[in-house]
Amino acid sequence: MQTLRSTYMLKLLHDIKTTIKTRTHIMRIGDWCVLTMSIALVAALFQQLWSHEGATRVQVRIGNTIYGTYSLNQQRDIHVEGAIGDATVSIINGKARFSKSPCHNQYCVHQGWLSRSGQAAVCLPNQLSLELIGETKHYDSLSY
Repeated sequence: MQTLRSTYMLKLLHDIKTTIKTRTHIMRIGDWCVLTMSIALVAALFQQLWSHEGATRVQVRIGNTIYGTYSLNQQRDIHVEGAIGDATVSIINGKARFSKSPCHNQYCVHQGWLSRSGQAAVCLPNQLSLELIGETKHYDSLSY
């Protein structure tokens, strides 16, 4: 049984090698046209589907209530009292972030600067969230 299996495997490897050797050919004009059209389609879809507009406002929430909506065209710090303490939201040059938070792990602070519409940062222990808002609402799997 073992020799039959190994013989079959050797024959299969031999057939694959001969197929590779005999199937190599030069790409024809139709192959190049299909390749070029595919690359152009992928580039167009990438540009259309994955481009994000810049945000114009930041919305700060405490739990389910909106604390405030602020323009990103300013430079300021917003102090927000959350469930476990005072957090600071910084707005500079069209970007926003949590710059200070009383939570233990500081995940919200390490999230960094948010600049595109639809981006969000959440501080779960303090029950605070930031969401950047643009001219149009972007949909994702959570919005469905």
